[in-house]
Amino acid sequence: MTITGTHAIDRAVSLTVQALRAAAHLDWSVPAAGLEWSCHETAVHVVNDFIVYGARITERIADGSTPIERYTAPGAAPSVVVDAIEAAGRKLTAAVSAADPDDRAWHPYGTSDADGFAAMGVVETLLHTHDILEGLGVQDFEPEPELCEHALDRLFPHVPRGAAPWTALLWATGRADLADLPRQTVWRWYADPVPAGDRVVLCAISPELGADLAAGGTGGFAWSEDGPFDGTRAASGMTAKAYEEGTYRPGWGPYAVVRTHDRRAIGGIGFHGAPDADGQAEVGYDLVPSARGNGYATEALRGLTAWAFGQPGLTALRASVDEGNDPSHAVLRRAGFERTGAGDGAVRYALRSGSVDQ
Repeated sequence: MTITGTHAIDRAVSLTVQALRAAAHLDWSVPAAGLEWSCHETAVHVVNDFIVYGARITERIADGSTPIERYTAPGAAPSVVVDAIEAAGRKLTAAVSAADPDDRAWHPYGTSDADGFAAMGVVETLLHTHDILEGLGVQDFEPEPELCEHALDRLFPHVPRGAAPWTALLWATGRADLADLPRQTVWRWYADPVPAGDRVVLCAISPELGADLAAGGTGGFAWSEDGPFDGTRAASGMTAKAYEEGTYRPGWGPYAVVRTHDRRAIGGIGFHGAPDADGQAEVGYDLVPSARGNGYATEALRGLTAWAFGQPGLTALRASVDEGNDPSHAVLRRAGFERTGAGDGAVRYALRSGSVDQ
C-alpha cells in the first residue's frame, strides 16, 4: 500500500496520541530513553517540530529562521501536551496539503519538499513516542510497517532493508542494533540526497559524521565489508577540521557513495573545498576494492558534477590523477573531463561550465 505524506502524518499522530494518552498518568519528569530531555520535554519537542516544519514549508523558508515563537508548556499536564501534539499534527497535515509540488524549505539535514517534511514529522513523532514510553517503562510500542517504510524510503536511502521496518528505523537513528551492524553513534537523515543514476545515490558527510569517520567510526553508514577506504576517512577528517576553522560550506565536502540495491556505502566522492575566487573547485573520489570496475565511480562523478554546476558561481571543476591510475583516468574522461596538463607524476583534468548537462 502506498502512503501519502498527509496520510502518514495523520496515522503516525494517531498512533502517538493513543499510546501517550494511555501513559499520561505516569511521571513524565523522568528522562526519556537515550535522551537528555525528560519525557515531558521530549513531547513538547514533538509539538515544536510539527509547528516549525509546517511554518517552513508553508512560507518556503530558505534558511534557519522561523517567523513564529517556539511552543512551550513547562507546567502543562501530560494529557494537555498530548492534545498539543494532536493539534500540531493537524497543522502540519494542513501545511503539507496546501503546499505546491515545487515548494522547498530549509532544514539542517537538507532542503526539502512538503513530502520530506511530512516524513520528518513521522520520524519525530514515532521515535520520540518510543523514547517517552521507554523512559516510562512502557515497551510495547511498535508502529505499523507501512509508516516506517514510508519514512525510510523518503529520508534514509543509506539504511539496509531486510529487518522489520521499525527495527531498521530504530537502527537508523541510533536506537537499536541491526543484524550484524553495530548501533549507530552518529546519524542523520537525507531530505535531499544527490541522485546519481539508478544504481548509486550520494549522501553528504556532514562535519559530525566526518569526525566520526576520521576517528575510525562508520559515519552513520552501513559499509561494504572492505570499507570505508582510507581516502574517505581522510577527506572526512578535512571536513570536520574545516567546520572547526569556520571555512566549511555545506555541500562542498565529501559524500558517501551508497549503492541503491543493498544500501551499502561503497566509497566516497566530493570536493576538496568550496569554489575559490575564480569559481573553481577540485573533486576527488575512491571506491572500495570490491566495488571497482562496475561503473559506479563514473555514475557518482556525473551526479556530483550535475549538482555542482547547478550551484551559483561555479565555473570549473578540477581533478588530479596519478599517471599510472588508468581506471581513474577513464572515469574522468567518461564524465566529460578534459586533460589540461601533467607534472610531478600526476595528470590534471578540468570540466568547465557549459560542458555538462544540468
